Amino acid sequence: MSDSLSSLIQAVDAADSAYALLKAVQNLADAKLEGAIPTLVASLSYNNPGAAVAAVEGLIELGEPAVAPLLEQLDGHNYTARAWAIRALAGIGDPRGLVTLLGVATADFSLSVRRAAAKGLGTMKWHWFPENLLEIAQEEALEALIFVARQDEEWVVRYSAIVGLQALAQAIAQTYPDWRSQILAQFEQIAEQDESDAVRARACWAQQQVQNAVPAPKVEDQPSPLSASDWQMILDKLYDRKGQERLVLAEGDPRRYRGLALSLSQNDENL
Repeated sequence: MSDSLSSLIQAVDAADSAYALLKAVQNLADAKLEGAIPTLVASLSYNNPGAAVAAVEGLIELGEPAVAPLLEQLDGHNYTARAWAIRALAGIGDPRGLVTLLGVATADFSLSVRRAAAKGLGTMKWHWFPENLLEIAQEEALEALIFVARQDEEWVVRYSAIVGLQALAQAIAQTYPDWRSQILAQFEQIAEQDESDAVRARACWAQQQVQNAVPAPKVEDQPSPLSASDWQMILDKLYDRKGQERLVLAEGDPRRYRGLALSLSQNDENL
């Protein structure tokens, strides 16, 4: 550990006030050092929202190396820390967080966490996905986002789902044009029917943006840092989710879907 990193971590440990902790975590996050990840993750469990926000921003900047520690955080009993960890996972967009975000977006009791997860589902690192996994992953994201955009009780969550759907529509425009058309149809219905002025306006704007979008430039091929076992685990969880989802939807009760999603999220954390 470098002297600089050590001193930054010591400042976090020695903070004796809420403001001192906030500044220490902010300085640690600004350093953008992988060695800071354990301390930043630990900061999510402190009763200091400002420090947690700084830690989340720092973890998002660090990206993929922070994912495994964040997923471990989901196994704890501190809901506050778990909620902040989900926000970080949503911002990073790593495929290992996909199934967790699917469950959270459709079922978590915290509207701010559902909102973050919905946005994150639209901005996954889709270019990392292998071909045999991409279709089912994007289909699950599409179905979850449409469900949230139409069914969530909170307008801010529905708004965020529209943001996610817009990003997803742009990602699938070339590969799955029928899904893009489905998203546009959803935007049109929401723009006409949603009770919130803000949601209706956002749906209208998203519809215009998707209709007028030029083909997105191809993302440069980047080797995925995920291993074959990582991808197999993601695939197994998605197939398991899909199979259980069909059983529930066959009963015709969308509330049961939400309960299923919560169960799947909890199961995902215990694996």
